Amino acid sequence: MAAKKTSMYRTQRRIFSVLYFVAIFILLVIFLSPFLWMVYCSFKTPIELSKLPVNWLKGLTMDNYQKVFVQQNFFKFIKNSVIVAAGSTFFGLLIGLPASYSIARHGQKKLSMLILTSRIVPGITFLLPLYIMFRELKMVDTYTSLILAHMLTGLPFIVWLMTPFFESLPKELGEAAVVDGASSLRTFVSIVLPLSVPGIVTATILSFTFSWNNFMFSIVLATNRTRTVPVAIYNFISYASIDWGGLMAAATVITLPILVLAVITQRYVIRGMTAGAVKG
Repeated sequence: MAAKKTSMYRTQRRIFSVLYFVAIFILLVIFLSPFLWMVYCSFKTPIELSKLPVNWLKGLTMDNYQKVFVQQNFFKFIKNSVIVAAGSTFFGLLIGLPASYSIARHGQKKLSMLILTSRIVPGITFLLPLYIMFRELKMVDTYTSLILAHMLTGLPFIVWLMTPFFESLPKELGEAAVVDGASSLRTFVSIVLPLSVPGIVTATILSFTFSWNNFMFSIVLATNRTRTVPVAIYNFISYASIDWGGLMAAATVITLPILVLAVITQRYVIRGMTAGAVKG
């Protein structure tokens, strides 16, 4: 009887495992199909893209990527995106980490709600005031204006993410450092920040991603000199037609770095997002 129950249990586990992997496969197909179709179309000629049914092996070409990197000079736009995303992330962390630590340690709930409000309010609300301000300061089409605008998205998120993370750290660590003669700044830099690396890595990755994908601020505050990749994709859209092959190639170039970054750093992001939920 016991052997029969064991056999049934093993059979149920096998069936459950098969169903589990089938479900995972179906989800992967659903979520990856648009991206794989985009990559495939980036290698097709415009004529082949318009034909139905699809001829999978006919009309493959690298001309679309030549348009992206040679004719449209996407390396310049990628450089602009890296500068803006890295700058907004760096200064967001420089301001956001001390702010979130102060909120966590001193219970500054009103300040926390004020910062969170700027995250809740739609970004388009700030667009016109920012444009008028930067125009008067003659800062339109500069990296500085784009970095400051992108920080409206990244900085509140960093504070929102890191505040519960700092709250989960034992207060006794800071108190012991103060007793040993360490200043508040040294305690924060030497003790708190090293213990908060998972959260900081998560905030850095997500803030960089938000800035990289930001379209709204760049289309208003940037021209051809500082244009970022989400806006540069419009080079393949004209009044009369759309270059679908070039558009798909440009979209692949924009998406691939973030996708690779997400795959490489996913375990750090998960660890950082969940670490603050456990009180130390």
